[in-house]
Amino acid sequence: MTEYSSQGDPARSLALLWRTGERTGRKGKPEIGVDRIVRAAIEVADAEGLAALSMRKVAEQLGVGTMSLYTYVPGKAELIDVMLDTAYGELPAPEEVPGGWRGRLELIARENLALYRRHPWMLQVSSLTRPPLGPNLIAKYDYELRAVDGIGLDDLEMDSVVTLLNGYVSGAARGAVEAAQAPGETGVTDEQWWHAHAPYLARVFDPRRYPVAARVGAAAGEAYNAAYDPDQAFEFGLQRVLDGIEAFVAARTAG
Repeated sequence: MTEYSSQGDPARSLALLWRTGERTGRKGKPEIGVDRIVRAAIEVADAEGLAALSMRKVAEQLGVGTMSLYTYVPGKAELIDVMLDTAYGELPAPEEVPGGWRGRLELIARENLALYRRHPWMLQVSSLTRPPLGPNLIAKYDYELRAVDGIGLDDLEMDSVVTLLNGYVSGAARGAVEAAQAPGETGVTDEQWWHAHAPYLARVFDPRRYPVAARVGAAAGEAYNAAYDPDQAFEFGLQRVLDGIEAFVAARTAG
């Protein structure tokens, strides 16, 4: 199931994201508070997935009545926006990173991958074209742009580089999360899956008909002890993406 960010009421969503209209109690402090609600929602989504998220479930997590949440959060759509922005706030943003712009982009990629692994439900929210316009997302975007500011790219090229990197990471993260969740979801480890399928494959697979697949598949299987190694795939792909960006930057600055 895919959810879409920014599907709620714009005024209410932005008020929540920027905390401009939070209700306070008699002592001037939030009675439950948006932050507590969002943290509880993230805990539910982390443990059970986005499909399990509901206002009722969050209320149970907090030990309050469901209707009391609506004083602070209009509905699930707005809640998901704030959950995303809160998660983005976990990303570190060190100013001093060794390795120049390439080192900065590499760190950004690794931290984003780690964020997706901590919160796999984020991959179930489509937020590329209509992102939640909260302070943490904007800070993330600004930090990532500054990683390539002043290296010879124009503004649109800087935006494209950041989009390219983030697109690569989200795709790699999806594969890594699916691989990590597969044993629990299916009840079968990769090794058990292979042992179950290998005898039947041997009966129908002719290596003379598919010689390259036979050779490369055997080498990969021996190296990874599986059909797919998400860590190896991420590392290889990240370096190739950075190589491509480096070649582009060199071409832009050569003239």
